[in-house]
Amino acid sequence: MFEKITPEAAGISSAKIKKFIDRIEKRDAIMHSLLIMRNGKIITENYWAPFDKDFCHRMYSQTKSYTSIAIGLLIEEGKLSLDDRLVDIYPEYKGTHRFLDRQTIRNLLTMNTVANPVNWFLDTTTPSRIEIYFNERTRCHPAGTIWEYDSAGSQVLCEIVEKLSGMRLLDYLKMKLFDHMGSFKTAEILKTRDGASWGDSALLCTTRDMASFAQLLMNGGVWEGKRLMNEEYIKEATSKQVDNRDSWRKGVFCHGYGYQIWRTEQNGFAFLGMGDEITICLPDRGLIFVCTADHQGTDNKIRASLVNAFFDIIVDNLSDEPLPEDKEAEELLAKRTENLTLYSETGTEDSAFRAELDGTVYECTANPMGITEFSFTFDKDGKEGVLHYTNAQGKKELPFGINHNVFGKFPQLGYSNDFGGLRTTDGFMYRDAVSATWLEEKKIIVTVQIIDRYFGLMSAVFAFNGDYAAAQFTKVGEDFLAEYSGELSAKKKN
Repeated sequence: MFEKITPEAAGISSAKIKKFIDRIEKRDAIMHSLLIMRNGKIITENYWAPFDKDFCHRMYSQTKSYTSIAIGLLIEEGKLSLDDRLVDIYPEYKGTHRFLDRQTIRNLLTMNTVANPVNWFLDTTTPSRIEIYFNERTRCHPAGTIWEYDSAGSQVLCEIVEKLSGMRLLDYLKMKLFDHMGSFKTAEILKTRDGASWGDSALLCTTRDMASFAQLLMNGGVWEGKRLMNEEYIKEATSKQVDNRDSWRKGVFCHGYGYQIWRTEQNGFAFLGMGDEITICLPDRGLIFVCTADHQGTDNKIRASLVNAFFDIIVDNLSDEPLPEDKEAEELLAKRTENLTLYSETGTEDSAFRAELDGTVYECTANPMGITEFSFTFDKDGKEGVLHYTNAQGKKELPFGINHNVFGKFPQLGYSNDFGGLRTTDGFMYRDAVSATWLEEKKIIVTVQIIDRYFGLMSAVFAFNGDYAAAQFTKVGEDFLAEYSGELSAKKKN
């Protein structure tokens, strides 16, 4: 789909690309992919194994930007306008709240809505997110006043697309755009409990798919000389429509907000997912940055490091003219990126305590995880091991590598696959990557990365003292891993 050229041919040194990768890995970024393009040509494309160019990654809230473009296509067809009220489309909910009666499509697109309703995962009795949105009574301000991140409002936009187009969100986008572009062939969107497309969070596509969407918008709706969409809506959607600051703090994406699209410095715009699935477009420089990662639970600290490194190392050193070819720098970059692997725990490789711990069973007192006992076993070299534990579902085994990942299936059953907010009973398990390291002689940490249609992280620190042990479990994951959060104490089993 895209031609590849050297960084130098695009006006940036290969050494700068290498420096960028060095920087973000030094900051413990959990990267899955990186792609940078200039003027429609790829200058670097990298994947951290086991991820590759064909992997359809969960894009989380980047999905909102796709939903916005679908809304623009409906407007272009004359099926909708920015000033249509929400209750005009859903008249059955008219009168549920005086502020909602006045809320418009424009309010939803710019997140100038009445307020953010409750987390839909918590309402297990109401399948319809539309119903939840209208009937939640905690709204506190009129639409068109305060900017407040409203993921539920983005889902409402998605369901408007499906109602007015008579098609699934992705099918509509494919018909209008993607089939003409030759991209998003393997993409899909997960569903909400009632079967609607999960249009605020659950697009799965490749890194190159993301780049093609970015290039289409950078081109104002033109793809390979053919206009696929009205330029006017794209211009409005990617421009600052409202200010999105809520305090004196100004983050890397607090430069304004368009129609479900963020603004950046240097007149850029961006699509953003919560794990740091990031696409940044800089039209004035012809530059597109795309990455996938999983930094949930880091309070956006790694996100800031990642974005700032991109601007400081890449953008600020970009030339408008090609640079002389630098074979040595190109070879160093190629060597640096040829064996990129997913983040794993790193630290002390072994402990004298391992032999004593190996096979010892500990019985647990009552704890939030419902774990009744656990033990560790190790291979003869101490390079890999297994955490054995028993919880409400029975006996579990979690293989791990010391200072490297072991890939397998996370043993907890019942988690969602195609449908958000549902529990399964079919034996489905998420793919995982599990690593461990010795923090002290008698303290070990085991970290699980869920790398499936859902992403999440769980770490468990185990510490030992005489016949006693304690463990602390910490999890980050959207509506799962709740069974792995809290503390326990235990004693050697007689």
